[in-house]
Amino acid sequence: MDTQLLTITEGHLSIIKALYFNNMNSALEISKITGTSIPTITKNTEELIAAGFIVEKGFAAANSGRRPMVYSLVADKHYILSVAIDQFYTRMVVVDFNGNFITAIREEAINTRDDSALEQLINAVNTFITNSSIDQDKLFVAGISMPGFIDVNEGNNRSFFHTEGTNLRDYLTEKLQIPVFIDNDSSVIALAELKFGLGKTKSEVMVINLSWGIGLGIIIDKKMYRGFKGYAGEFSHIPLFDNNKICSCGKRGCLETQASLINIEENALQEIKSGEFTSLTIKKGKVEITDIISAALNGDSLAIKLISNAGYQIGRALAILIHILNPESIVLSGRASKAGKFLLPPIQQAINEHSIPTITEDIDVSLSEMGFDAQLIGSAALAVDHLTKEFFTHQQ
Repeated sequence: MDTQLLTITEGHLSIIKALYFNNMNSALEISKITGTSIPTITKNTEELIAAGFIVEKGFAAANSGRRPMVYSLVADKHYILSVAIDQFYTRMVVVDFNGNFITAIREEAINTRDDSALEQLINAVNTFITNSSIDQDKLFVAGISMPGFIDVNEGNNRSFFHTEGTNLRDYLTEKLQIPVFIDNDSSVIALAELKFGLGKTKSEVMVINLSWGIGLGIIIDKKMYRGFKGYAGEFSHIPLFDNNKICSCGKRGCLETQASLINIEENALQEIKSGEFTSLTIKKGKVEITDIISAALNGDSLAIKLISNAGYQIGRALAILIHILNPESIVLSGRASKAGKFLLPPIQQAINEHSIPTITEDIDVSLSEMGFDAQLIGSAALAVDHLTKEFFTHQQ
């Protein structure tokens, strides 16, 4: 059926976002989400159907009375580029307008500290887009998450990917030829939980990004908390230890020096060199975290011990945050979430040992149901969350 051109208004946009973040909804549910009257929702919905943005999906289940019609976005109306960067690897995928991954996830080894890292990133993303089978005319926005101190308003990363003469967000927009939004990796993972995970039902949530560093995303009163300048959540750099080990931030004794994936890899290498019995092997001078997690899942005692030790130290640090923030839930996410069953018990043990029971008795500690894909899901959510009506002017 031919679709009609439509000038997108704020009312239309609120429905588009409500459906993206809630999959399928009736007019009544959309009205509650957006705070808009049902007659206005009905009018705007009819216009969006005519323009090919949304589709009727049938009647909702109901115990009695008239069953309401539910609506969904047309999945292939527009596509979103989602890019999830950590310190050593970049993952990317194309997401449809219903939040589904429609390409295979591509992972590239890119060290963010390399001088050529930004050029490598741009080449990798452009190659990925070119080699994908999607209709590239439908790819209209990108969400890119990355480690570092991100100034969302300025569009800059104060830690990595420095640009001259323009901000990073605009530079990426120019080089990728698609509007780009950027944010911190841990904040984006927390955004995924807010929009699709525990944050939909819990008011106060701490989301832990277990990776090469240890990030923190904070949800307070069902809203993202960013702090005064947007840098809240640098959990990795709580100075807990007198180990004299230099952290990536330049200070000594940070949590990262005892509990990050880098630290686990370093400890594995030392244990193997000292003759510890294990199925792990040294490859090209190091022991990869993927091998350590795999070995743990296969019952290797050294791998389990290394991961468990890191979990305990994370739990000690969490005890500090619990006393300050009193969260309702703690969610573990990130690259290390694959080893979740070895992390949860020692984290819980440390919380029990180092926290006041009255504060911790009702706190739930769990693994993210989104697993390692949370950052990609959150990067796409970042892009949708920042859409304005102007984005749709030339995209119909």
